[in-house]
Amino acid sequence: MSLEDRRERGTQLLQKMLGAEQAEQTLQHWKQICPEFGDYVVEFLSGEIWSRPQLDRRIKSLVTIATLAGLGRTRALDLHIRMATRNGATRQDITETLLHIAPYAGFPASWEALAQVDMVFSESDSTSSAE
Repeated sequence: MSLEDRRERGTQLLQKMLGAEQAEQTLQHWKQICPEFGDYVVEFLSGEIWSRPQLDRRIKSLVTIATLAGLGRTRALDLHIRMATRNGATRQDITETLLHIAPYAGFPASWEALAQVDMVFSESDSTSSAE
C-alpha cells in the first residue's frame, strides 16, 4: 500500500472516529505544533494500526483508553474517550474498563481517568441539551 493510500485511509478513519469538523481541527492543531507529527498519526497510527481488521474499533478504543489512563496521558485520553463513543463504546464500557485497571495501573490513575470520563460526558450532555 502506498503512502498516499495510507494517508487517505487514515484521514477517512479519523473523520469517522472524530467527526469531520473535530478531525480537521485536531489535524490542524497537530500541523501547527509539528507537521510531521500529524503526518505520522494519519499515515501510521490511523492508516495502519487503527485500520487493521483483527480487532473492532470499540475494542481498540477500550484498550487505548486503558493504556492512556495507566500512563496518565490525559490529553490523549480525552480525545480517545470522545472517539470511543463514535466507535460503539458506551459510557458504561469505558467506566468498567477504567475500574478494571485500578488494581493494575493504580487507583489514582483510575480515579483521574474516571474524572476525565465524567467531564467529557458532562460536556456532551450539556451540549446535547442545549441543542
